Amino acid sequence: MSQSDPWLPLESPRLLLRDWRDEDLPAFAALNADPRVMAFLPARLDRAQSDALAARIRAQIRERGFGWWALEVAGVAPFVGFVGLSVPQFQAHFTPCVEISWRLAAEHWGRGYATEAARLALTYGFDRLGLSEIVSFTTRANQRSRAVMARLGLRHDPADDFDHPSLPPGHPLRPHVLYRASPRDRPAR
Repeated sequence: MSQSDPWLPLESPRLLLRDWRDEDLPAFAALNADPRVMAFLPARLDRAQSDALAARIRAQIRERGFGWWALEVAGVAPFVGFVGLSVPQFQAHFTPCVEISWRLAAEHWGRGYATEAARLALTYGFDRLGLSEIVSFTTRANQRSRAVMARLGLRHDPADDFDHPSLPPGHPLRPHVLYRASPRDRPAR
């Protein structure tokens, strides 16, 4: 994160979205290897793959000034996953775009952290970056993430749903839903 950007890190009374630290890597590897966390992603990651993903995330934050920030919960855990904004690298009817997404360790689910942190990221995207739209997408069956999207006030139109081009035809995770948000869609904080 840019030290000169007064917006960063992003904070709420319970949460901190911050730059990554080397000490985050073991916990990140553990959540990327957890079958519960990765149930709606194509594959679990081993330690080398997880570390490589963290390196790409850090590079994207340095290059763009935003990305998937490390999520810290004050007084609970120094790292529980990531929440943030990214630019998808595939082509679809809604790209180019900026996506909001999250991935949290299963032991931290159900506490509102994803929704609370995503609100911080949405505010950053709309108010600091001046984005006119932010999207989110997941496989059709991922009800937990879809519930977060709904709580954030993102809109779903079934006409926007798509088959993820990175997955082969017939793959059970290929059908995806798309949710959209604009600055006027944000729920009250």
